[in-house]
Amino acid sequence: MQIRRANERGHANHGWLDTHHTFSFANYFDPRFMGFGPLRVINEDRVTGGRGFGAHGHRDMEIISYVLEGGLEHKDSSGGGGVIRPGDVQVMSAGKGVYHSEYNASATDPVHFLQIWIQPASAGGQPRHDQRSFADQPIGTLRQIVSPDGAEGSLQINQKARIHRGLMAAGDSLEHAFEGKLAWVQIARGEVVVQGQTLSAGDGAALQNPGALTLRASTDAELLLFDMA
Repeated sequence: MQIRRANERGHANHGWLDTHHTFSFANYFDPRFMGFGPLRVINEDRVTGGRGFGAHGHRDMEIISYVLEGGLEHKDSSGGGGVIRPGDVQVMSAGKGVYHSEYNASATDPVHFLQIWIQPASAGGQPRHDQRSFADQPIGTLRQIVSPDGAEGSLQINQKARIHRGLMAAGDSLEHAFEGKLAWVQIARGEVVVQGQTLSAGDGAALQNPGALTLRASTDAELLLFDMA
């Protein structure tokens, strides 16, 4: 297991945007951290009230937005749009090309979210947008929120990658048997013990040929578990 500590990530503070990059992104470059399998970007962003990212283009990327606090307003040229709040997950398949914007839905309160990019299995295709609420997920469970086949009510992407959301109370243990040979664990809140190592909010861990994994929460915690071919 290779651990990527929160305080070792790339960091930039633009005043209105405070951002941390797990992998090389924009002006941050580290040849040791260019991605992991098809997982290319995990950015943890905090945007002040009334600010955001104006219209800009993407292509050939599966983009997942996961809000931890506040609301994120999204609009794109495929006709997608709406406000993403905690418990919601949004997927935008950029395909052959799409323009979109993302703004803090509040004029005063900050928004805190993860933006995740996964490289698609094939290039081109029609841009597509989808959004779903998983707010009814019970504590002490793993729930599949993104997949290549829409299993269990998850949002579909063009890649053999599954993302599971874990919600845990202090003392909870969860087990997961992986389908793929690559796994990434990203801690969104709290502290979780993975293979004897304590991971805290913002920490990530890469595993190869993981088989099965046990996660034990030291505190109330929220995490994303990537299961990739």
